[in-house]
Amino acid sequence: MLSHLHYNHYLCNQNSTNRFLMSNLRTILMTLALAVSSLTFAQRNSTYQQYVDQYKDAAIEQMHRYKIPASITLAQALLESGAGTSYLAKTANNHFGIKVGMGWNGPYVVRDDDRKGEHFRKYKNAAESYEDHSLFLLKDRYKRLFDLNPLDYKAWARGLKACGYATSPTYADRLISIIETYELDDYDEDRIGMRKWKKKKESEPAPVVPTRHSVRIVNGIQCITARQGDTWDALAKELKIDKKKLLKFNEVDEDFAPQPDMNIFLAKKAKKADTQYKDYWHKVKQGESMYSICQFYGIRIDALYKMNFKDDSYIPVAGDLLKVR
Repeated sequence: MLSHLHYNHYLCNQNSTNRFLMSNLRTILMTLALAVSSLTFAQRNSTYQQYVDQYKDAAIEQMHRYKIPASITLAQALLESGAGTSYLAKTANNHFGIKVGMGWNGPYVVRDDDRKGEHFRKYKNAAESYEDHSLFLLKDRYKRLFDLNPLDYKAWARGLKACGYATSPTYADRLISIIETYELDDYDEDRIGMRKWKKKKESEPAPVVPTRHSVRIVNGIQCITARQGDTWDALAKELKIDKKKLLKFNEVDEDFAPQPDMNIFLAKKAKKADTQYKDYWHKVKQGESMYSICQFYGIRIDALYKMNFKDDSYIPVAGDLLKVR
């Protein structure tokens, strides 16, 4: 048996040993934490980070304008353009790999992709590419994305894949990985203009809050749908467009009030309807006018008269057939 003196000496040694082990354990844990932190930053590609720093403001601007999460826009741009190093980004300012498709009348470049010799849109600058990407997502094909929580980047990434934006089975996972590696979801927070999503309790009545008009694309042109009580002054203020320009784009005088459900265009209308209306004849319905038909298809009124060999004295009647392209 140990003597009392020896026992105290033993306890003292044990306590010293424990303190030594605990001290070393803390050092080891701190070292591991630093190593993990260093590893996280090591996984960041400096080219990718530079791209984020350069284009984050463009993505935030698109978020404010169209309610597309900035994290999603940036992640898609990084992935599609290789952080601005791809052939399309360098030669065509195309940061999202958007192909020519329907309704594109601008320049393009030819590049092999899913098929040989495919046509891709060409832009004057990166800002045009970011704007066109937002407009691309406003198409009906991606409409359900805007029902998602704007702060749930994972849902948006998976939603893009589900809507058919890309053919790769790992597309959503790659977007999520990029967002988390570069902490892109920080740009989706309230401090940069995105309202936090709050799930309403079923027992609480939904408050009546005036909502902004949603921008759509008709015949390749941005437009909104007019609502009861809309005025040109209010629309111009909300859409940040000069009222005179808004009236000119829609070929009306100020005295003509916006009609409910009428398309209001935010840019000059086209001379003919979309290509899907090739060889199509519009059958005039009761109450339709040449102007209302123009607003429906997004075409100029003088062009509609001209392609149908009519002058401005012509008044359509129900059953008349009119060419729109």
